[in-house]
Amino acid sequence: MSIPTNPLNSLIPQPSSQLLEKLALGKALRKATPRSSQGLWQPATDRPDPVELLERSNEGRLTNLLPIRYGRMAKSPFAFLRGGALLMAQDLATTPTTGLEVQGVGDCHLLNFGAFATPERNLIFDLNDFDETLPAPWEWDVKRLGASVLVAGQEIQCSEQECRSAVMATVRSYRQRMAEFAEMTALQVWYSRLTVEKIMELSGGENKKPLLKNKAVNHHAASALLPKFTQMVDGKPRIIDNPPLVYHPEEHDQTLEEMKAALPQYRSSLRDDVRVLFDRYQLVDMAIKVVGVGSVGTRSAIALFMAGDQDPLFLQIKEARRSVLEPYTRKSVYEYQGRRVVTGQRLLQASSDIFLGWMQSEAGHHFYVRQLRDMKSSVDLDTLTPASFQEYGEFCGWALARAHARSGDAAQIAGYLGQSETFETAIADFATAYAQQNNQDYEALVQAIKSGKVVAAEAETTD
Repeated sequence: MSIPTNPLNSLIPQPSSQLLEKLALGKALRKATPRSSQGLWQPATDRPDPVELLERSNEGRLTNLLPIRYGRMAKSPFAFLRGGALLMAQDLATTPTTGLEVQGVGDCHLLNFGAFATPERNLIFDLNDFDETLPAPWEWDVKRLGASVLVAGQEIQCSEQECRSAVMATVRSYRQRMAEFAEMTALQVWYSRLTVEKIMELSGGENKKPLLKNKAVNHHAASALLPKFTQMVDGKPRIIDNPPLVYHPEEHDQTLEEMKAALPQYRSSLRDDVRVLFDRYQLVDMAIKVVGVGSVGTRSAIALFMAGDQDPLFLQIKEARRSVLEPYTRKSVYEYQGRRVVTGQRLLQASSDIFLGWMQSEAGHHFYVRQLRDMKSSVDLDTLTPASFQEYGEFCGWALARAHARSGDAAQIAGYLGQSETFETAIADFATAYAQQNNQDYEALVQAIKSGKVVAAEAETTD
């Protein structure tokens, strides 16, 4: 289903001279960077071996968790793409760009979008992973998203034409929405959001199978997690161990103690009003929790705070390393990598978790903190038909355009994109070529595991 454009556009006044000027500037960028050139992909002659690059990226990670990382990446070509943000960053750096920058996502793939609750308890659909965020060319996010659509489409057995159509629909949605954002005021763009209610309305509502699976039982999501994640030990709730994915480390492992000691700095990173709320809670327990694909091996934990017997607050603490984009753009302006992540998230998301914060341990590790699962919903790709898969891609393209328009020049990007299908055709070409590259890299990892060069554990769930 093609997502309709905003019917209110007919009520918007004629473009101002300033808007027309910016659109013209964007269009002029096609001379140096033709839109068709965005479809080119050719690996550099000195392109690093993908497995060796992954191994170099393991520096500083927890070595006991690395087999899980490789096991998850070896599950499928799409899982490999998800965990290979570093590989794709160095590849994207060799592709043409217009020179226009936005706050980049850095790891923009289909499963880094989802629904979650705003502080006002409304459900919105948006980006939800920002470990790699950094100012960067806007094209990089679009190309990674397009490639992920094609690779994921292959995984769920879409035909070649269905995969390509889904990529084009995703990018078309990005182009059309960017044109709409170009005509909005800065405040209109900032306040814009894509609600789950709107998605249900556009995807058929209650008469059609929901596009998103809602994990939120009710508005008290933290209370719902308490019996699922904890058990009573000596009269106190304790996070349930489920090794190797959730566990309390042995005494010689100081990972959790390092995080606990840094919590006062996290507290100071919160807004004054949120700090008052946070102070109502007391830390009760903390455990290592392995999440994601590419982030496996980094220091990550869940912390249980309680303000009463049935008043829990679950926080996720994740290590923040340097963005994979940094070697190809520039160093972050923030001293703390956690602050880089938090600031990027607030720039890109329509509404962000009030408990977002950052800290640095005495050992020099950087972290960011957020709530664990705040009424989150996500898509189950395996349940999608080719039509609903394409529809999901359109919503992702919409959300990405809104995110980019908040920090970038929407009018110049819209002027470059134009009104034809030239750009989405180019990205479909790029995605097709890059999917082949991704398959080759995936096979290289599989062979490295078979040969014993790399040790991989059996793939486990990433949730």
